[in-house]
Amino acid sequence: MKAIMLLSGGLDSRLAMKMMLDQGVELHALNHLTCFCTCTSKSSCKHEAIKAAEEFDVPITVRNVTEEFLGIIEDPPHGHGSGVNPCIDCRILLFKNAARLMREKEASFIVTGEVLGERPMSQRLDAMELIERRAEVEGFVVRPLSAGMLSPSIPERKGWVAREAFESIQGRQRRPQFELAEKLGIGDYPCPAGGCRLTDPNFARRMRDLMANGGLNLADVRLLSHGRHFRLSPRAKAVVGREKQENIVLSSLAAEGDLLLEAVEAPGPLTLIRGDVENGQVRTAAAITARYGQARHMDEVTVKVKVKGSEGQNKVKTPPAGEQMLEELRI
Repeated sequence: MKAIMLLSGGLDSRLAMKMMLDQGVELHALNHLTCFCTCTSKSSCKHEAIKAAEEFDVPITVRNVTEEFLGIIEDPPHGHGSGVNPCIDCRILLFKNAARLMREKEASFIVTGEVLGERPMSQRLDAMELIERRAEVEGFVVRPLSAGMLSPSIPERKGWVAREAFESIQGRQRRPQFELAEKLGIGDYPCPAGGCRLTDPNFARRMRDLMANGGLNLADVRLLSHGRHFRLSPRAKAVVGREKQENIVLSSLAAEGDLLLEAVEAPGPLTLIRGDVENGQVRTAAAITARYGQARHMDEVTVKVKVKGSEGQNKVKTPPAGEQMLEELRI
């Protein structure tokens, strides 16, 4: 019997995968990758889902769905969670893709590491049932960690899998999973509960700012995880690096036509301006740049301004920004 394993690489999905393999089920893993995922090992740059699939010798298909996901974030039919996380619509997308792969691989059902009640938006019983219906996989999803708390799935009723070997875990406490991991010999799970930047309040605030000022695109979204962000106008923003490595990242993310600002007199941040910007707004960004550099105590700081993709540069002399300006413009 073959099944599609929705694999995040976190502890729950690893446990579910091991339980199914122990029953002799052939698995093909499916991982959905977006720029909002945080499931990466602290000791390795390898994505946790790929790492887990290799450890368990399970073939895996990885699909980057960031572009498709951006449209869902802006207008999710089933709403956002506490941040800008459209968890229900995200799960519907994942299950629809799993259903397509199920047909491609001639598999019979889908397996997930979901735990009833663990995620307040998408892992309530009514939400799970809704997601299955919308994805047109109703009854064909096996949840080994919480099966004892749920109605039997079709694979369980037909005896394709042994329901009595499954668990009855529910709620947000992680101890049952930790104990099961020890029992099954699973260690090294650096992202035990998964991770999504969309639930982070600071990141969500920056996402809402983008949605309110022109909408989402991948190039702008990639900037959100770096630097200090300041809204210069509805059509322009400035991103100020916080340390040397972040300056390097911002430089690499700069697109042709973006403005790059750096103080001349002393070391400091690189500031990236993106959007339609006026001279007064460039001067404002220069003042912010001066404020966060080592020349911040000077009465006047010279800041060079360069257009990415252009050879020439200009210079702006400005006093460093005061706290009031920072507070008014900070996103």
